[in-house]
Amino acid sequence: MTPNARWTRFNPDSTQVSGNGWKQHSIGYWQFSQVDSSLRVVSTNGTEDEGGDFNVSLDGDVMKWEREEGGMTVQVELNRSSELPMTYEDRMLGLWVLDSNEGDSFFLNEVGEKLFIRWDGRFVIYTSQGRINGVYNVHGHRSELELIPYGEELDRSFWSVDFAEEEITMKLLNSDSIVTRNFHRLRTF
Repeated sequence: MTPNARWTRFNPDSTQVSGNGWKQHSIGYWQFSQVDSSLRVVSTNGTEDEGGDFNVSLDGDVMKWEREEGGMTVQVELNRSSELPMTYEDRMLGLWVLDSNEGDSFFLNEVGEKLFIRWDGRFVIYTSQGRINGVYNVHGHRSELELIPYGEELDRSFWSVDFAEEEITMKLLNSDSIVTRNFHRLRTF
């Protein structure tokens, strides 16, 4: 299963870089055979791809890759783009203010509290009692956010996140009751 917002940039000198969203994580090279339309993409800073070469076909700005992996046919469609795609994490980055809530949570319970999702994998919640700091993870395949606060007094929480223009709705996943939080984006503290 391909992670959210996967991309590869093929350079004319047969080098390649790839990543997910705004993060590059791999470098290496590529080889294309015009004889059988096969493509080999090699990462020189990661693990070896044991799946072998892809059979490649082009249809306008869409490149299709196909190969066998573990006895199953794998198909990948790539679209030509001049911009990096955004992952769920990229869309969550920034400062958010709590507009409304339903149900009780470990934190984010008062309208007006702010949630700052930083680029470095950390978050800060600004409450009337002070700040809550921690680290976060975003699922690679789903729009899910895990908040892990520092300290033993607060538990980690798992949230599904739905996006609108400049708004997000978070629903607590590790709860027996309905817990939702609605935010809008802020540009200043």
